[in-house]
Amino acid sequence: MKKQFAVIGLGRFGGSIVEEFSTLGVEVLAIDKDADNIDKISQFATHAVQGNATDEGLLNSLGLRNFDHAIVSMGDDIESSILCSLLLKEMGLKQVWVKATNKYHQKVLEKIGVDRIIQPERDMAKRIAHHVISDKIIDYIELSDNHSIAELYASKKVANKDLMELDIRARFGCTLIGIQRNGDIILSPAADEIIQEGDLMIILGRNEDIHRFEEVGV
Repeated sequence: MKKQFAVIGLGRFGGSIVEEFSTLGVEVLAIDKDADNIDKISQFATHAVQGNATDEGLLNSLGLRNFDHAIVSMGDDIESSILCSLLLKEMGLKQVWVKATNKYHQKVLEKIGVDRIIQPERDMAKRIAHHVISDKIIDYIELSDNHSIAELYASKKVANKDLMELDIRARFGCTLIGIQRNGDIILSPAADEIIQEGDLMIILGRNEDIHRFEEVGV
């Protein structure tokens, strides 16, 4: 059976997620109390419903308890965001991801046990900051407070050497999880894989180890 997704709150963030789901061919239920938002997104959603997502009766009538994944993005209406998230968790959804507006909102969401808290402005700010201060880091995705994934271009310093010779894990504590080359992705490359200048190296590790690798390794 296909997984069932719901997006609750169809502002810029929630609306963009619904559009992207549509592009990926994913079926999605979209919910918002604003009729204008429903009109804008209805062409992309499998099913669009105008209603109050803090109404447990509405959520039950839509069968939300049978959904695999819900994304809650209710703008600055923090109270509604928290109540809706709590109802979804109590209904037993496998994954509830919620957009947080500020650190206080985040703290409450952590208390009620949502599965992931999204702060797009903060996350994008971090990615831009890491990109700006480094000529080598192309992209930077924070996984936790201590671990991230970074994409770095291979320089002449590492070109024409295989992964066994570079020994990135032993020397820097990072793991090379993939290489992007000429539009293709090599996942979990073998020890005898030779790095080519211009390869995009996808590195997973502790933040300090990634930065040490960036400063010394490439």
